[in-house]
Amino acid sequence: MIDPAFSICVYCGSRPGASPVYADAARAVGRWIGRRGGQLVYGGGRNGLMGIVADSTLQAGGRVVGVIPKALVEKEWAHHGCSELHVVDTMHERKRLMAEHADAFLALPGGIGTFEEFFEVWTWRQLGYHDKPVGLLNVDGYYDGLLAFLRTSVQAQFMGDWQMDLMRVSADVNALMPELVQSAGLVPESRLDEI
Repeated sequence: MIDPAFSICVYCGSRPGASPVYADAARAVGRWIGRRGGQLVYGGGRNGLMGIVADSTLQAGGRVVGVIPKALVEKEWAHHGCSELHVVDTMHERKRLMAEHADAFLALPGGIGTFEEFFEVWTWRQLGYHDKPVGLLNVDGYYDGLLAFLRTSVQAQFMGDWQMDLMRVSADVNALMPELVQSAGLVPESRLDEI
């Protein structure tokens, strides 16, 4: 097995969402990872955006590491086509293993599971538990309301601007993905155009 050039943990919905733009974004992320010799780390499901990003990564030549709890294997229809599929006992073990395998984190549109995982790695970053880049792909304005609320939290002085600066936000896959990889120190800035 050839070591992947980088490993990105993607959090996203186990549903496809109402608009085809969400699936398009998941495909674009998977293709971006796969075409550049990268590795996707994700929740191990084959439904919704989770399945789309995994399939797209595999089809583009990338590796896929799925991590799924036993209790969700049937509910989320575990993706048995992953390069590696880890079936674990708990959600805590799932999130720990995903974080350990990742060089960077990215949230696509999703529901409360996606929100919870994204907020956890963002919180870990602010506490210094890791120094890995955290990104939010704001597809078609999906996260506009959340970002507005977070700015309200800053204005109310429950958060600081420096915490907002710990997350990278973009609607453009081709802008955000290279930024995450470069910020993780995996590719020198001089080679950023090559990826």
